[in-house]
Amino acid sequence: MSFRQAAPASIVPDTDDQARISFIGTRAFLIEAPGAFDLPNQRRIWSLSHALETRPDIAEIVPGMTNLLVILKETPDASDAIVLALQEEWRRARGVDLAGREIEIAVTYGGEHATDLPALCDLSGLSDREVVRIHHEGTYRVFALGSAPGFGYLHGLDPHIHMPRKTVPSLHMARGCVTIGGMQTGVAVLTGPNGWNSIGFAELQMFDPMAALPAVMAPGDTVRFRPERIEL
Repeated sequence: MSFRQAAPASIVPDTDDQARISFIGTRAFLIEAPGAFDLPNQRRIWSLSHALETRPDIAEIVPGMTNLLVILKETPDASDAIVLALQEEWRRARGVDLAGREIEIAVTYGGEHATDLPALCDLSGLSDREVVRIHHEGTYRVFALGSAPGFGYLHGLDPHIHMPRKTVPSLHMARGCVTIGGMQTGVAVLTGPNGWNSIGFAELQMFDPMAALPAVMAPGDTVRFRPERIEL
């Protein structure tokens, strides 16, 4: 597949099972899976990533949440042929699973770090204990890492406790806060501004740059939260 062919630039919409492909800068393309935000689409993104990683004209591939960023080594003369070639790769991609690890994270639910638990209860109509139970009974898959070093985007959150990200972020959320952002959950890896909603705290350090494996999580891992303490 050659990425240096002349054709007018374009954006391909997500129709008839086509991926949506858009330009990011002059030599990068974002491929977004059509349809649901779910594990089958993420498996197809993983498959597409494997298919493209050996292409000689590609400098880097960054898998995201049901999307894939493809960065070329050089700015193409034009982009239409590239989009068509990537679309063909998407059509050929078949879902693969990643053989991840099983990770258990001990959590203190409630307490001083659960600053957004009352708002989540108000939004959901559930009691704080119901929210905690639903969260820790879930089984989650790591779809991708991003946003901060080692931060895992976890899929599998029960729709009853989905909560939109904040329009005004918390300015000083602590590292280790167990959070909900929309239909995802995760664990903050850095202390600082954060637009997700905190319902508890985990002592486990999710990213250690000095460790042999700096990030605790990797795409494909399965995550369970274990209530070590409940302070409600």
